Amino acid sequence: MASQSELPLIALGATRLLPLVTIERAEDAVPLAQALVDGGLPTIEIALRTPAAPQAIRNILKHVPAATPVAGNVLTPHDFALASHVGARFAVSPLATPALMDAAARSDLPFIPGVATPSELMAVVTKGFHVVKFFPAMAFGGPEALRAMQAPFPHVRFLPTGGTMDEDLDRWFALTNVVAVGGAWLAPVEDIRNRDWDRIRKRAESAVARIS
Repeated sequence: MASQSELPLIALGATRLLPLVTIERAEDAVPLAQALVDGGLPTIEIALRTPAAPQAIRNILKHVPAATPVAGNVLTPHDFALASHVGARFAVSPLATPALMDAAARSDLPFIPGVATPSELMAVVTKGFHVVKFFPAMAFGGPEALRAMQAPFPHVRFLPTGGTMDEDLDRWFALTNVVAVGGAWLAPVEDIRNRDWDRIRKRAESAVARIS
């Protein structure tokens, strides 16, 4: 299972920010992905919470080769199979149910399970996962929670999401166990609905400049 962590670590470590996007119209996927790529954020989490999401991933793979589309909000084995079928580069979940972990174990698709507590983290670590989503990050202690987990879990790398914002990035990246920070603020659903690709690109550029 160590190989499960390799691709996510490389992709997330390259930019250290993961836009979480909700796409309601599949035709928005390509200009949205291009705006984020142009802004310096090629790894994009597309939430599997709309009917358009699977086709959006396909469209990005076909038309924006510089992008790395990731399936997000993977909640069930069916979601996991769908993510693999449409070609997502890896899958991300806010949770780690036994059924979902079993589905991941049967697949070659890299997977980032979600945890909120040390007990949940221990359960996924024993399954061989060392890159995990910390969700909901701010509600469960924010950066201080991950600071406390550094000593007992020195080999785990976290992707905090849930309540994360641009102004918190300095605090997250002061921690050596944070590989990247994810969030919807990088490409808000209203901007996507309005097809304001320039605003999304500029927001991405600003965030990248901040952490550089």
